Amino acid sequence: MTSYDAVVLAGGSAKRLGGADKPGVRVGGRALLDRVLAACATATTTVVVAEPRPTARPVRFTHEDPPGGGPLAALDAGLRATTAGIVVVLSADLPFLGEQTVRTLLAALDDAALDTEQAEGALLTDAGGRDQPLVAAYRSAALRRELALISTAHGGLTGLPLRLLTAELALTRVTEPDHSLAAFDCDTWEDIAQARSRIREHEHVLDEWITAVKDELGLDLDVDTGLLLDLARDAAHGVARPAAPLTTFLVGYAAAQAKDGGPEAVAEACRKATALATRWADEDRPDDGAAPRPDAG
Repeated sequence: MTSYDAVVLAGGSAKRLGGADKPGVRVGGRALLDRVLAACATATTTVVVAEPRPTARPVRFTHEDPPGGGPLAALDAGLRATTAGIVVVLSADLPFLGEQTVRTLLAALDDAALDTEQAEGALLTDAGGRDQPLVAAYRSAALRRELALISTAHGGLTGLPLRLLTAELALTRVTEPDHSLAAFDCDTWEDIAQARSRIREHEHVLDEWITAVKDELGLDLDVDTGLLLDLARDAAHGVARPAAPLTTFLVGYAAAQAKDGGPEAVAEACRKATALATRWADEDRPDDGAAPRPDAG
């Protein structure tokens, strides 16, 4: 994947939230800011434009001068702390942003560069077709060039809107419906309630929970939930219901003790435990009445 830095804008007064600390508002047990940081976890450097705060992932903090100078001033401050040729720019209030959308934006910028040398950014459009300049990947040189020109023309960047920047860039757009939810941002408490409700829907809740647990425990591991659930089922049905959580815990512990401790170790431990649960259950099944061999099983 293309090497990039990330700039996350996490300032603002959050007036529509009554002045609440919006980046710290929790959705699915995780702060909004941490959810966005997880989506850009592959960035070489991640810069958060806001006052320093605890985060689930290591970041560098900076802020515009003066504070509260608006999105253009914040973007300029964040950009000064980056070095990569491509920068992903995100707001900190995107509960459904995922790594796949970031990869898609980077790929769209790469693909556009093959068609025209003027492609300077790839941004997401929401379900209504509106551009989302804070869910985008840009060429850093183009951002620096235009920010300098705008600053010269207006005597600074404080209080200026993002459209002054995007209007001067050659942009390509990601319009796939699969990514439209990633543009959902939380500006009001109604938005927060809607986001919290959605992640608790049946088809989302398990993935959301596993991701939240991994972040809480500081784990960077692809979890095959289907494999673990099958093991839990076999242990519960073949042994006893309490065996399900205990067995999956022991599988995780065994994988951690392995040399690599990665997904392969988890799969191997699952295979062994599943085979054991099957052998255990087989002993309770009726046979032809023959006495078992001493070495059976």
